[in-house]
Amino acid sequence: MQVRNFSIIAHVDHGKSTLADRILEHLGAMGERDKRDQTLDTLELERERGITIKSTPVRLNYTRPNGEKYVLNLIDTPGHVDFNYEVSRSLAACEGVLLLVDASQGVEAQTIVNAYLAIDSGLDIIPVVNKIDLPAADPEGAAQELEDVVGIPAEDAIFASGKTGVGVPEILEAIVERIPSPPGDPDAPLKALIFDSVFDAYQGVIVFVRVLEGQLKPKDKITLFSNGKHFEVDKVGTFSPGLVVGESLTAGDVGWVAAGIKDIHDAQVGDTLMERERPITDPFPGFKPAQPVVFSGLYPTDTEAYRKLREALEKLKLNDAAFSFEPETSEALGFGFRCGFLGLLHAEIIQERLEREYDLDLIATAPAVIYRITLSNGEIFETQNPAEFPTRDRVDLIEEPYIKLSVMLPEEHVGPVMQLLQERRGSMVTMNYLGKRVELIYEVPFAEILYDFHDRLKSISRGYASMDYEIIGYREGELVKVDIYVNNEIVDALAVIVHEDRAYPLGRKIVDKMAEVIPRQMWPVPVQAMIGGKIIARATVKAFRKDVLAKCYGGDISRKKKLLDKQKKGKARMKQIGTVEVPQEAFLAVLSTED
Repeated sequence: MQVRNFSIIAHVDHGKSTLADRILEHLGAMGERDKRDQTLDTLELERERGITIKSTPVRLNYTRPNGEKYVLNLIDTPGHVDFNYEVSRSLAACEGVLLLVDASQGVEAQTIVNAYLAIDSGLDIIPVVNKIDLPAADPEGAAQELEDVVGIPAEDAIFASGKTGVGVPEILEAIVERIPSPPGDPDAPLKALIFDSVFDAYQGVIVFVRVLEGQLKPKDKITLFSNGKHFEVDKVGTFSPGLVVGESLTAGDVGWVAAGIKDIHDAQVGDTLMERERPITDPFPGFKPAQPVVFSGLYPTDTEAYRKLREALEKLKLNDAAFSFEPETSEALGFGFRCGFLGLLHAEIIQERLEREYDLDLIATAPAVIYRITLSNGEIFETQNPAEFPTRDRVDLIEEPYIKLSVMLPEEHVGPVMQLLQERRGSMVTMNYLGKRVELIYEVPFAEILYDFHDRLKSISRGYASMDYEIIGYREGELVKVDIYVNNEIVDALAVIVHEDRAYPLGRKIVDKMAEVIPRQMWPVPVQAMIGGKIIARATVKAFRKDVLAKCYGGDISRKKKLLDKQKKGKARMKQIGTVEVPQEAFLAVLSTED
């Protein structure tokens, strides 16, 4: 029986999961009872948001009209830029891909990036123009655009509809015809690539593998290449799309292995499994570890839940190798973790999964990027936490990460989008006309697109613009740390790093917000934003004022003055010994401000 390993890649919302449903349905992999939309989206969150977050594998049996039998291993992948890492892992386990393009929207930013990912991995590409049943569909135009932009011949494209199932038989034939069977010798020493893993309370870590050489059976003695730890295989199997126990996995197969791996740190994604008796010397090159680029603090609202949060983070990290965390403390919020993400959507998804799947109540601090600081003594260090920022007199140079941002949009929206990019300190690299659409390529500081950039881009372009980005390195920037003082005492949790030009408006915003939410005291409380020793913005929480003149009905003015002076002295004395308690709601109000 011949094997074909393939993946479906596309821009977000171009119909990958729906087309996968039709393929499963056509091959009878879904019984009537199991039928539902987005079968391969297993997380509740994926189904709710209508996006794929995790790559999901499934094994299918296909018999051609001439009676030849094939095993198809399909891996459905995410389309959003934040989950690009999931795509690269899935492609390492395949020989070919279906590249989907929406017939009405054409080639988008992420389509190009995913196509080049597949080309760089040396995979065979089958172009599919999806959603041809839409009223605004232009299948020939989309196929031509694919040829003009990516260089894939338009005549190779298959026209299909994930909704109605049109084109599915042609896609299955193309997979068998155009994608090569996986190489590999079943008798060679075992070499299997770990491309994902999940934690099971009863079986420990279950690793998802692509067997490159050799075979895997229960009772086999295996070793992890990276750390040399030994295990005995308990069960092996395939995906249907749930875990199905099998007898063995052989070269070319995609499947899962349970080997009593208790420690979630042992099964690293990208590692290679080998036989204990016949070890190999050259592991699979793996993938370069995903580097988190956005950092945010996560703190439990109840300090008792700290240990529960740590356990939840460790389990999530196992299933999401691109996520990282380390403990940190804050005077305002207590004990928590500094977490690293691939982008804002990734951060949002992780927080939501922690709250839902592990029943945690969390506070997230404002996201930040990694800054590189050169001190006056020549020492260089990196930080994303404003609390670790050195004083200005010790700093020689501050650098911030830059990204190469690619935006695809219709011609009529180019002006406003260019204006938005200039506001965000972007500098234009090039502008390409692709038919009726324009591709803008800019170099922008990463910190500038962290908050509301994507929402602004979508609203300016009426939803037609799509974006993709890659980190291109560090550049010097005029960056300053803005400290917030309440009643002349510094509040560490509210410090921010910002470009000099944006320091005043941001400082102004924070102090005004704090002044609104801090409860009034018996004396005026100053809230100040400072850079170094210089105050750039100030707001005052007004004092309660008791009407001490209420009992004076007329009479001499000196009597009124005497009462007011007495009140003044009492307030001054209270101010000397009084400190302000800032409620947690005040921090939440500031930390959750979108800008």
